[in-house]
Amino acid sequence: MISQYDVAIVGGGNAALCAAMTAAEAGARVLILEAAPKPYRGGNSRHTRNFRCMHTGPLDPLVESYGEDEYYADLMKVTDGKTDEHLARLAIRRSEECLPWMQEHGVRFQPSLSGTLSLARTNAFFMGGGKGLVNAYYRTAEGLGVDVLYEAAVTHLELEVDRITRVLYTQDGIEHSISPRSVIVASGGFQADIDWLAHAWGEPAKNFLIRGTPYNRGVVLADLLDQGVESVGDPTQCHAVAIDGRAPKFDGGIVTRLDCVPFSIVVNKQGERFYDEGEDVWPKRYAIWGRLVAAQPDQVGYAVIDSRSMNLFMPSVFPPIKADTLDELAEKLGLSPDKLTATVEEFNAACGDISAFHPTELDGVATLGLSPPKSNWARPIAEAPFYGYSLRTGVTFTYLGLKVDQNAQCSTGNGPIRNLWAAGETMAGSILGQGYLAGFGMTIGTVFGRIAGREAAAHAN
Repeated sequence: MISQYDVAIVGGGNAALCAAMTAAEAGARVLILEAAPKPYRGGNSRHTRNFRCMHTGPLDPLVESYGEDEYYADLMKVTDGKTDEHLARLAIRRSEECLPWMQEHGVRFQPSLSGTLSLARTNAFFMGGGKGLVNAYYRTAEGLGVDVLYEAAVTHLELEVDRITRVLYTQDGIEHSISPRSVIVASGGFQADIDWLAHAWGEPAKNFLIRGTPYNRGVVLADLLDQGVESVGDPTQCHAVAIDGRAPKFDGGIVTRLDCVPFSIVVNKQGERFYDEGEDVWPKRYAIWGRLVAAQPDQVGYAVIDSRSMNLFMPSVFPPIKADTLDELAEKLGLSPDKLTATVEEFNAACGDISAFHPTELDGVATLGLSPPKSNWARPIAEAPFYGYSLRTGVTFTYLGLKVDQNAQCSTGNGPIRNLWAAGETMAGSILGQGYLAGFGMTIGTVFGRIAGREAAAHAN
């Protein structure tokens, strides 16, 4: 440890690490303050799998090309246009240069996962997953002279007019104060603070599960907002997916996500379908299902499939509930057998010609005259044994955050804060007004982490 740091970074995940390495390479003395213990370092980044990347031609390990306009159109579709186009296109364009940079800093990639994700062209998968990426970055950062403090919970950033003058943090029950020249906030959203989540969403939020780290409680975010730092995003918007109802309250991670929905019917506790399970390919629709389930009674849903579909999606971390008949499956799921059977029979009767069924692309195999419809992969649920999963809302991160400009700099109503930048989930609401696109959180964190590290080091120097 040294007595005076040029750059202090709040948080220890992907965005924080990208900022730390960039700043250190620019000659800055850098300190990372990570609230989690060392075995749990990395925030939500340790649960990630891939990074969405623009590329104009094949780019190891990505095939073909994925241009800026197509990438932006994909983003517009999931956000329904609720994005800052300038910042979004900046993140997209910079993503291409990030992939080789990531490799230079220790990240290794592997071929895309098989199954229904359809991401070989758009998303680069990390060897060893997010934990492999986090560990590689920590090794590189420490080799660059970055200091890291674990179980160092930042409690206050003291804002005086247009400058952060002090950073307060506690470690081992002792409060510490430092005065770095530059500060970067990369400490995520507030999703692990269930009371804050319930204040935004109402009482149903207490039934939500938190996919990621229990350390993202929004302490620094709330502290800065209370001091007049400009915010962005809706507190009720978040990256929320449907996860296995048997997942733990916190830290279940990406493995608890269920990818069976396109090949299932999904019902609520009354045994009724409530949305089109085949609306689009799964990477563009998986992130709407958390909100859909949240709107159902008791914030639960149930996916029902038959034996023909069991090998069409990534295996689940918990085995599905299995039964020889629909009545037996309903009883095991706690549903009315009569109602579930009636729903399945109505769905099956609405299925037409399934000869064009194709599990890895939009196939147009749709129901006829059914509301809600199923627009693709509408194959009757008819071959025993039958399988089911309970679904709960799993929140990854919240979108209320710090508003930033193209240099990742934060502001108050009176103008920029000279030495404060933000990166990653804590500013992602600047780009994600709603919805989510697979791998895009890592894109935002990597691009804006690098920008924040560059700007913070330049200011300090």
